[in-house]
Formats: sequence, structure tokens, C-alpha cells
Amino acid sequence: MHRELDALDADDAVRAGALLLDVREPDEFAAGHAPGATSVPLGELAQRLGELDLARTVVCVCRSGARSAAAADALCGAGVDAVNLVGGMLAWGKEGLPITSGTGGAGIVA
Repeated sequence: MHRELDALDADDAVRAGALLLDVREPDEFAAGHAPGATSVPLGELAQRLGELDLARTVVCVCRSGARSAAAADALCGAGVDAVNLVGGMLAWGKEGLPITSGTGGAGIVA
């Protein structure tokens, strides 16, 4: 079972060196995402684990927190220190945290 963080604590974790993993689809990611987030859609996560620095805590994020909860559970099951950002990018935006668009770097939400 994964741990959960609110948006402000997730931002603190990322600033402290955690990997922010956005598991939404590419079009969602391109529409708006947290700066520095790494995009790996949930459906591709198992095949792309080798691309991620799993020695770091992984903060999983999606639109509202459901897909990222599944990602965090899967990663925890693989022995990774993974947490879920409760409320996803909706919560991130509500807190006034930065959001960028495009595919550069590593999606938001209507």
C-alpha cells in the first residue's frame, strides 16, 4: 500500500529530490503539468520502469489521483518508495503551484 501526500507536501518532496512521475496520457501532459515532471502513461509504466531513477522517492500524479494511486501501488509492490499525490493536478493547481504546458521536460486538466 502506498503513502499519500497533499499537493504542498508533494511539492516539498520534489524540491527535496523526489521524482515527480505524471502517469496521464501524453495529450493530458502536454496540456499542462508540473515543471520537471516525467511523463510515463500508466499503461506503459511496467515496460518503462528501466527509464526511471527508482532509487529516489517517486511521487505519482495524474488528473485527480486515481491513476496515480494505481501507479504508486504498483511501484510499491515492486519495492519502490512511491507515494500518491492526493487530488492530482487538480489539487496542484488549486494550491497555486506552477503548471507548464507542452511536451518539454519531462498535462492539465479541465
